[in-house]
Amino acid sequence: MATGRNHRPATRSRGIPEATVARLPLYLRALTALSERSVPTVSSEELAAAAGVNSAKLRKDFSYLGSYGTRGVGYDVEYLVYQISRELGLTQDWPVAIVGIGNLGAALANYGGFASRGFRVAALIDADPAMAGTPVAGIPVQHADDLDRIISENGVSIGVITTPPGAAQQVCDRLVAAGVTSILNFAPTVLSVPDGVDVRKVDLSIELQILAFHEQRKAGEEAASADSGPDPAAPPVRAATSSRKGPDGDMPAVMPA
Repeated sequence: MATGRNHRPATRSRGIPEATVARLPLYLRALTALSERSVPTVSSEELAAAAGVNSAKLRKDFSYLGSYGTRGVGYDVEYLVYQISRELGLTQDWPVAIVGIGNLGAALANYGGFASRGFRVAALIDADPAMAGTPVAGIPVQHADDLDRIISENGVSIGVITTPPGAAQQVCDRLVAAGVTSILNFAPTVLSVPDGVDVRKVDLSIELQILAFHEQRKAGEEAASADSGPDPAAPPVRAATSSRKGPDGDMPAVMPA
């Protein structure tokens, strides 16, 4: 899915390029699947294929982590899981607050994959007074008027915005003022944040529009292929002549090839 970021540096403090950082979760997902199957080692080619990248890029990415594998053996799966998890900061607990508990916010609150990856949904916040106290995924929804206190009490540094677009910037400003320094934005709008605050944007409608573009292009190519008729590169059909005489006894009879 598409992601964006505001005011992000070209490289991180340890010199790992952002493009590499963006691929680390792909490697971790593939490695976790191997670990669950008790696979001890994996080659760069196998892991690259599972992550959807080429093996040269994978080896370059891993060189930033100081992990080079063993020739003829490959990479130790468990060690790489630990190494990448540590680099991504997943070896510690990250309390997360979700703001906007509509259908999407509730679905994210119920998603069981956060906890297994080091993210704990610590607070659910909504502006609707009728939602206050309503449990979602076992967590009571709290009112947006108490956002500052909720963020402070739970030590939240990552906020997830699932509000309508018109409310997203205001919610973002309040989260930043309360001390949140990383925001995952599902609202279909661009957020403005100060330096030092990271924003990742997830816009499902944009992804669908990109898929629609490719579907339209494929349909157009198929239609053009159907309308083009015989392949112009194919050899022309020639008339074949028979060795027998024509009706007048002089001209050969012409027969279709």
